[in-house]
Amino acid sequence: MNAATVALIGRPNVGKSTLFNRIAGGRSAIVDERPGSTRDRHFGKAEWNGRAFWLVDTGGLLPTSHEPMDSAIRTQVELAVAAADVVLLLTEVEVGPAPGDQEIAEYVRGQGKPVILVVNKADALARETRHLAFYELGLGDPIAVSAATGKGVGDLLDVVVAALPPAPAPEPEDAIAVAVVGRPNVGKSSLVNRLLGEDRHIVAAEPGTTRDAIDSSFAYKGRSLTFIDTAGLRRRGKINEAVEFYALLRTQRAIERAHVCVIVVDAAEGLHTQDLKVAAQAWDAGTGLVVAVNKWDLVEKDTKTAEAGRKRAVERAPFLADVPFLYLSALTGQRVQKVLDTVVEVAEARKGRVQTAEVNRAIQEMIIERQPPQAGGSEVKLLYGSQIGEAPPTFAIVASRPDEIPESYRRFIINGLRARFGFLGTPIRLRFTRRRRTGSA
Repeated sequence: MNAATVALIGRPNVGKSTLFNRIAGGRSAIVDERPGSTRDRHFGKAEWNGRAFWLVDTGGLLPTSHEPMDSAIRTQVELAVAAADVVLLLTEVEVGPAPGDQEIAEYVRGQGKPVILVVNKADALARETRHLAFYELGLGDPIAVSAATGKGVGDLLDVVVAALPPAPAPEPEDAIAVAVVGRPNVGKSSLVNRLLGEDRHIVAAEPGTTRDAIDSSFAYKGRSLTFIDTAGLRRRGKINEAVEFYALLRTQRAIERAHVCVIVVDAAEGLHTQDLKVAAQAWDAGTGLVVAVNKWDLVEKDTKTAEAGRKRAVERAPFLADVPFLYLSALTGQRVQKVLDTVVEVAEARKGRVQTAEVNRAIQEMIIERQPPQAGGSEVKLLYGSQIGEAPPTFAIVASRPDEIPESYRRFIINGLRARFGFLGTPIRLRFTRRRRTGSA
């Protein structure tokens, strides 16, 4: 699913972070009574009436201020609006249409984006009429809300969802969406260009050249592949430019859309913490994974170098033991073709199905190999199982005491299923359930 983006902008201390938390359902943003407490951008996933979207919070905008911090916030707001499908301009009913509101309204009218005018802190909503003064901003009907109490927020979300662009048409059933992610300057665009056979993406030596995610589709062995080349990632503590924040948002959106995620790594640097976080996020989301170790031609190596690097990665993130590592050079083309073959193989494994009889045969073999541990002196029995889902493959096993099965035995079952049925590079979901009792009428 390719979720739209909604940007939340406005003057300082009008309640943007409170409204963000109300809509996103969490406490991701900073809430502080002091003006200007939001220094960084925050984004979170929201959903209303079955439509999901990303919500982006921004700092308090002072359009005419020349203070360095205010100038930086102005830059982030401009980037947020540029990345948004819909803009929420938040104002405050107690103050009325302030000069700053007028300036922001004038700016946002010229951006060519749908704008929804929100008047916050209207706690006495049923009797409220002061929001009508905001018609003078020329942005259509003002919507009164109280972010603190939630009053009017449902009506606001109805308007937001109606303003979102139409949901994209479903992709062909055999299409494979591939997110190409990684830190700056590891060669993501070079790899995609090599795969496409043309310089469709800008490639430069400066890190972070790619700012936007760009889709490139082509046919390969009868399958439709769409590669999403994304902006480079940096460790959060080093995201000093506002533009890097939106690069991170675009990367999150790309992973959300993907069936397979290719994490590109510089061979000389190996997997960084940020790479591992992205890999874990994709794995937890049920996305297939491939690790592409690029610039392999530039490192000194022997026959044990690749395996040693893989072993270090698995020690830090054990699930990577089930993920293919490819050692290549986007510059020379060495083993680049293997990326396409592996992506297709992982995508097919992710949608793989196993007959119930084979699942139960495998369960019985694993029980013989290793009995489930006893719980409180009582025997735990695995009765039968079946595959109940795909993409990622999901199995349900009926057990006598499902809540007593330890994590170590769950991993043993998952490893046994993978050893027997493959599922290269894709997570396996496992659920233990109790047999339902059938009563007599």
